Formats: sequence, C-alpha cells, structure tokens
Amino acid sequence: MDDILGEDFPFSENVLNGKTALVCGASRGIGRSTALLLARAGARVVACARNQEMLEDLVSEMHGSGHEALVLDLEDTDAVRMIAESLVDREITILINNAGGPPRSPLLQNDLEDFDGPFKRHLHASHILVRSLAPGMEEFGSGRIVNIISTSVREPVEGIGLSNTLRGAMASWSKSLSKELAPCITINNILPGYTDTDRLVSLSKSKSERTGMSVEEIYDDWRNQAPIGRLVDPLETASAVVWMCLPSSGAIRGVSLAVDGGRMRSI
Repeated sequence: MDDILGEDFPFSENVLNGKTALVCGASRGIGRSTALLLARAGARVVACARNQEMLEDLVSEMHGSGHEALVLDLEDTDAVRMIAESLVDREITILINNAGGPPRSPLLQNDLEDFDGPFKRHLHASHILVRSLAPGMEEFGSGRIVNIISTSVREPVEGIGLSNTLRGAMASWSKSLSKELAPCITINNILPGYTDTDRLVSLSKSKSERTGMSVEEIYDDWRNQAPIGRLVDPLETASAVVWMCLPSSGAIRGVSLAVDGGRMRSI
C-alpha cells in the first residue's frame, strides 16, 4: 500500500472512526483496495464477495479490528434481500456498490437473457441495498453511497456494449436517487479508467484473441491513451472513493468522478 500512496497517507487514520462500511465486490481489484483504505481510515468494514477464502485473506490484512467477511452472490436477488434485511440494525453508514463487469462482446451479439445476470449483480443488488440501508443512514444522520462504474457512462468503450449499457443505467439511477435521498445522505459515482486489475487482464486476453494483437501491445496502447503514461493503480481509485465517504464531503452529491489518468477526451 505504501508503495503507491507513499508515507503521506491522504486521510487521518481515525477520520472514519465509528463508521461501518459495507463494501461489495471486495475480494479483488478496486473493491479490495477500497476496503483496505476504509479500514486504514478507521472504518469498520463488512467486506462481501463470493470467494470466502479471498475475503478472509483481505480481513486479515486490514488495519484495526472488528472487520468481517460476508459471502454473497450479488446475482442471487433473494440472498441480497436477506442480507440487506440482516444489516439494517448494523449502523452501516457507508455503502460501496461494486461488482465485476460482464464479458466483452459487441452489443448486437447479446441475447436478452445476457442482460439478466449483470443487471441483477449491479443495478438490482445496489437498489435493494440502498432501499434497505438508507432509512438507517437517515436515522443516524449520515450516509455515503459510492458506486464503482466506468468512464463508459460518458464515452462508450468499443466492444463492451452490454457493459456500456449497464454502466449508463447505473449512472442515471444514481443521479435520480441524488434528488430523492435525505439531505444527510450523498450518492456519487467513481468512473475508473484503465486500471491494473484482473478485469483488465481478462479484457486484454479477449481483445488479443479477437484482433491478433499481443497482450503487451494492447497494454502499451492503453498506457499511451492516458497522459499519465501508465495504468491507474487500484489504490489511487480507492483513495477517491474514500474521499467521497468523508464527513467533510457532504456537499459532493450526484457527481461522476473519473479516475482515468486523463484518458477521456470529454469535459
């Protein structure tokens, strides 16, 4: 962690003391980094994902104590509802909606059934969790909801049409909620660019098979698209997530913040 953030950790290690955070998709990538940074900032973290072993490894690495692993398949709507109900009395005031994206493919190659799993995993699960936890956040006088989506909500990415569609739906859902939630609850989106995660490994292999380019050529192309000249580290993205969760970020509401190394051309 210190390799990317340096000795100057960007948040006080107790700034989120007394807060409990639910982090979805916490076993790897941006979700894992977010869980680690929230814990380092003082929050008690409930980390959820499908892989129990990876979750337990994550919990063992977290600063502080009282963190827990929660095995959950976000596509199992009944299980999400059950977990959401069980968390109502846990004083969760930070919710990180995050999940893996759908496979790469042109949109016209997708049947209607292909939309079901990704929409359940992202939009449906997020909606269930917000509806269940928002009343408690209002009662506690504080709530921070951050959705990890994609820069494709502004500039659709070629070859991942289903993901583009899903991310756009998440962004509109979030913006709509920003007008409805209680004043003490904020909801915002983080838009990751090309980030050094397992997801990017999968996309690079898929693109290599489709185009004949080598994986290294694909990575070079992605690096060259960003003015910073490299991929984004997941901890850099997680830093932006944690910033949106701070008590002092209460005026940041309904925004989509890109963490893409400057790759996007739009304003």
